Amino acid sequence: MTILFNVDRSLSEQLNLDSADYSLLTDLYQLTMGACYAGEGVEQKQACFELFTRKLPEGFGYLIAMGLEQALEYLEQFSFSSGQIEALQETGIFASAPTKFWSLLESGRFTGDVWAVAEGTAVFALEPLLRIEAPLWQAQLVETYLLNTLNYQTLIATRAARARNVAGENTTLLEFGTRRAFSPQASLWAARAALAGGFDATSNVLAALQLGEKPSGTMAHALVMALCALEGSEEQALEHFINIFQKLHC
Repeated sequence: MTILFNVDRSLSEQLNLDSADYSLLTDLYQLTMGACYAGEGVEQKQACFELFTRKLPEGFGYLIAMGLEQALEYLEQFSFSSGQIEALQETGIFASAPTKFWSLLESGRFTGDVWAVAEGTAVFALEPLLRIEAPLWQAQLVETYLLNTLNYQTLIATRAARARNVAGENTTLLEFGTRRAFSPQASLWAARAALAGGFDATSNVLAALQLGEKPSGTMAHALVMALCALEGSEEQALEHFINIFQKLHC
């Protein structure tokens, strides 16, 4: 086997998201634009940013807005530590940035207003899910995180709602998406969004317990394969599972 590249393990161990890092989880161009705004003296001008979709896929009809709670948490904690500012300065990218830019980051907090539809609300094309009214540099810098937070959760909640519409009210729908989610954090948000969109339960144990719900699930084919190999038949494997499952839930 040919190894195309090596990854420094120490770097991999650092790739975990902490709330203290929220403000740096942004695209570089948000920061470079902020520096330009400061250089032009327009950074405090009031701005309005809206999150909406211009067009939905044919037959899609609507979206289910989701992710507002996490968006508000991010805005409440928005700030830059001295260490984060030093790290940005050490990149050399901002060598010509005005001093005012660094002052903004040092003392900056989100001071704007947020207008949004409630989570679980059906919205349509050209209808804003979220509106930010804030000083220009703030409204610009928060764009990436807000898009990431609302886009993914809205996608999952919308798919869940559409599945519920098709399945009807009396069908039990379970969310099993943890192994396919974009990250461990995304799996928790996806489970929450699926429940909000109309699903009955999630197999994600952590998400269920954090939400005060009861996790739900079945079993993988691996159990049948393993017990079949040891016990001799698929029927015996299924009988063992049923016996244990009934004992655990009696």
